Amino acid sequence: MDKNLQDYSHKRLNILTGEWVLVSPHRSKRPWQGQNEVVSNEKRPTYDPSCYLCAGNTRINGEKNPDYKNVFVFVNDFAALQADSPDFSFTSNLLRAESEKGICKVVCFSPDHSKSLADMDVKAIAKVVKTWQQEFVKLGAEEMINYVQIFENKGAVMGCSNPHPHGQIWSQSSLPNEVLKKEQQQKKYFEKHQKSLLGDYLDQELTLNDRIIYQNHDFVVLTPFWAIWPFETMIIPKKHSKNITQMSSQESLAFADAISKITKAYDGLFQTSFPYSSGIHQAPTNNRPNTHWHWHMSFYPPLLRSATVKKFMVGYEMFGSPQRDITPEQAVKRLKEKLK
Repeated sequence: MDKNLQDYSHKRLNILTGEWVLVSPHRSKRPWQGQNEVVSNEKRPTYDPSCYLCAGNTRINGEKNPDYKNVFVFVNDFAALQADSPDFSFTSNLLRAESEKGICKVVCFSPDHSKSLADMDVKAIAKVVKTWQQEFVKLGAEEMINYVQIFENKGAVMGCSNPHPHGQIWSQSSLPNEVLKKEQQQKKYFEKHQKSLLGDYLDQELTLNDRIIYQNHDFVVLTPFWAIWPFETMIIPKKHSKNITQMSSQESLAFADAISKITKAYDGLFQTSFPYSSGIHQAPTNNRPNTHWHWHMSFYPPLLRSATVKKFMVGYEMFGSPQRDITPEQAVKRLKEKLK
């Protein structure tokens, strides 16, 4: 690794989006007198009678949750997308709007209110993975749905309003911005080389071994060369596949193992239930071959120096481009130390 990358300001290219990130390793030494987040490490009960996601409780819309034992899925009571939105468009000179249909669901990972993915065993996480696969197929089969976004917001710092272990699935008729960028970049590379962009990138990372955090037979956990968030990571399947339904049962278990390893490492980093937003980017469900797609899962955690100091995406990040202080390579060393 070029020593200049660890000592001097530079920019790195995100090959999946075509965008640049500014890296400023010298800034990590500056004193912090800004905001400190409130950290709560209180032990939550396994069941909370006031939680609208716990088994047997009544949600705000009056529906009662079943007494579920594993994973529970329901249509979001406050969905951002509407399945019955009429088809319409609006144009007035430079003003343009189009209707957008979709279906949003909530996925409760466990009936145990006290747990997060980091607290669940691999077999329990594998049940979550199986549910993601089932929902991807079910939602993707809807005629109006062309993309299925699986994600999780963990922790109050990331805007999560309920600590019960859960994620969401938003499916919609068009490709969202971030997915569209990756669609274009991967397709352009595949058309030129007849190979997966992410597959070739992964081969290079495995050879260099500068940013690899963990790997098993089927998956690699790494910090991307172009990472924006301080301890950002990505889980990449070693096999070129376009979506999560193409995993065998063994690969699904290996994926669950990778999720378990990185979430536990996160919690160990600052000895706190580590907040993050995670999401799976995979091929659209638009009935096209989409062979250029290589699916992957990303984790974007905001914490920077400790459990109370987070990275703020403001100022230059809002008006210029993303910027980070600690280098991805420095972050990898710290995460690898926390692997269990």
